[in-house]
Amino acid sequence: MYGNTVHLWGMPVDSISVNQFRDNLKSFVEQTVRKHMPLKVTRRNGDDFVVISAADWEREQETLYVLQNNSLMQQIARSLESHANSSGYSPTKEQLDEITGM
Repeated sequence: MYGNTVHLWGMPVDSISVNQFRDNLKSFVEQTVRKHMPLKVTRRNGDDFVVISAADWEREQETLYVLQNNSLMQQIARSLESHANSSGYSPTKEQLDEITGM
């Protein structure tokens, strides 16, 4: 898409020079927002930066919050365990109808 591919957050990310980015700023920003793919911009002095859409940034921040919250992670682990053992909560038909709005 842009240039070289690198790995960031465990996923492939396109990488371009700051000069390419500056010369085609509008196009690169539009592609980053539309395709939900971060873009690494490299600089000669080594201080690189990443361009990411606001929606993707917010999603990443929410994920980090959950991963760093021990209580939430314990709830998720318990839920996965009860699901694997088929011992989780089973709503009644009436409760399911209420949940689904039927």
